Amino acid sequence: MMAKIQAVLFDLDGTLIDTAPDFIRIIKDLCVKDGHSVPSDAAIREQVSAGARAMVRLIFDGKFDNVSDDDPELLAYREAFLAAYEADICVDSRVFSGLDDLLQSLERQGVPWGIVTNKPRHLAVNLLQKLQLSERCGVLVCPDDVTHTKPDPEPMYLACQKLGVSAKACIYVGDHHRDIEAGKAAGMTTAVAKFGYLSADDLANIDNWGADAIVETPIELNDWVLAQVMA
Repeated sequence: MMAKIQAVLFDLDGTLIDTAPDFIRIIKDLCVKDGHSVPSDAAIREQVSAGARAMVRLIFDGKFDNVSDDDPELLAYREAFLAAYEADICVDSRVFSGLDDLLQSLERQGVPWGIVTNKPRHLAVNLLQKLQLSERCGVLVCPDDVTHTKPDPEPMYLACQKLGVSAKACIYVGDHHRDIEAGKAAGMTTAVAKFGYLSADDLANIDNWGADAIVETPIELNDWVLAQVMA
């Protein structure tokens, strides 16, 4: 029997917050400025949850495809890209339509919600402040806070520790296979936000991720989470 749900945790980009519009705008501006070919909106959207390195690789259209994640040139461009993003972080980013209703429902029921993300802390804090979510968010765990990031379960356990709840009493919602892998490894109930930033390969393999639920829309996520909380 599943433990009574005591907290709900979300991935950030592509799950709770639709940040793709700002990334699309910034990446297109950088490509035009530096003379690179401009990727499609869909191509950019698919890479957001994969992180800044993936987006830099997209900008440079093959230049960094065969280099390691710690390649100095790739890391230098990553820092420059993140600086451009930080300077203009929340022009078009919004909570996915319908999910603020979910957050409010959880708050009314006294069920804390929080975020476990691979987004650097200074960017996550900045974004949450601009969206007026900082005071409402019960816990924020970022790569800066842990030794091992998702898909390792360490960030999940830290979030539970900070909330004072068992991992088995938590739901974790994400839009990337590493989110589900981390949540499952921690013993959480997991859900895939299919409305997030999934690639064609993700969609082809999503049934194999082993999530407890695959939700098509934010409204469906709202209904599913509240059903688990009330069970």
